[in-house]
Amino acid sequence: MDSNAPDFAGEHRSGATQGPLAGIRVLDLSAYIAGPFGCTLLADQGADVIKIEPPDGDNLRQYPSTLASESRAFIGVNRSKRGIVLDLKQAADHAVLLRLVREADVLVHNFRPNVPQRLGIDFERLQLINPRLIYCAVTGYGETGPMKDKAGYDQVLQTMTGMCALQGPRGGPPEIIYGSVVDYYAAALLAAGVSSALFERERSGLGQFVGVSLLRAALTMQSARMIWAEGESLDIGRDMRSGGVTGIHPTRDGHIYISANTARFWKSLCEKTGLSELADDPRYDSVRKRAQAAAEIVPRLHEALAARTAMQWEALFGDEVPCAAARRIEDMFEHPQVVAEGIVGVIDHPQVGPYRGVAQSIKFGRTPGPAPFAAPMLGQDTQTVKDELAESGGVSRRRRNHGGD
Repeated sequence: MDSNAPDFAGEHRSGATQGPLAGIRVLDLSAYIAGPFGCTLLADQGADVIKIEPPDGDNLRQYPSTLASESRAFIGVNRSKRGIVLDLKQAADHAVLLRLVREADVLVHNFRPNVPQRLGIDFERLQLINPRLIYCAVTGYGETGPMKDKAGYDQVLQTMTGMCALQGPRGGPPEIIYGSVVDYYAAALLAAGVSSALFERERSGLGQFVGVSLLRAALTMQSARMIWAEGESLDIGRDMRSGGVTGIHPTRDGHIYISANTARFWKSLCEKTGLSELADDPRYDSVRKRAQAAAEIVPRLHEALAARTAMQWEALFGDEVPCAAARRIEDMFEHPQVVAEGIVGVIDHPQVGPYRGVAQSIKFGRTPGPAPFAAPMLGQDTQTVKDELAESGGVSRRRRNHGGD
């Protein structure tokens, strides 16, 4: 990487750049969750991420929110970025983007495949301007095929790829998995793919195209289900749920998830719940047998669990039975394990004020990354970034610092 590159986002927000991607500049033209949060993961690692929005802003800013002054989703997905506004349909703003591209290491967008060429920002064109550019396109369905130009969204892809059918009860209607799981997994693939391309660039000196799609993300998440052996019937059970004992169960107060798939954990569960005789019963000595005998085992387990609350059982099971009392997300802010890991930090937002949220998603021992800062207000850094371009005189950072490529 360009170890002598000047400070950027860290210089503006935390005093100095740090993290394994320090000195890397990312142009984030994406909206919603997958692209923006992928760029946030790069920012967590020290990259200077500039979020580039159209005049009306990222659509996620307009999503319903119980926060009075800002979208909860937007500030949660876009931390640690600078923000500028450019109207790429206007010649002057388009020229600003091209000047940024000359100095950038990475560009990310989530336009449909037929849009970038119309906007004059397709990979082939930008590669001529900056051959070292890592160009990452986030799409719904990929860059080729009959569906490539369709709009794709998290829950659309969930429904299409069988996730909802398997989430619902057996024989019942399909159910959405809330939490934008496909988007967030696509974001992780984006961060991984871009980082790998940057690593390869150190060897070749060349940028490349990186494609991330929600379709790939949704199917990759189901790799254990996505197996069809030669000669095997296609219409077979593919779910990974072991059933029976493993699952969420009611207690005297609240619910608890229990996993007892190994012989050791099954024996511990039986002993802790006063059902020791089940542990030695050969009719229940495997996960498969216990699943088949769920109608016999589960009522007895529920009767035993009714003696205590979910939190009491969690404490009693300790390390001997993998489990978790069902909590609300609100309970995670001060959970002792979350606090010990430093996952949540305090971030100051110009409108919301101080708030607690995820501070960093990856832990690095030697290059910990910069302190997080709030998602940008719409266009808050536009003039600053333009001033930086004017000061550079159109000369790339690499040329300024090394006298040549």
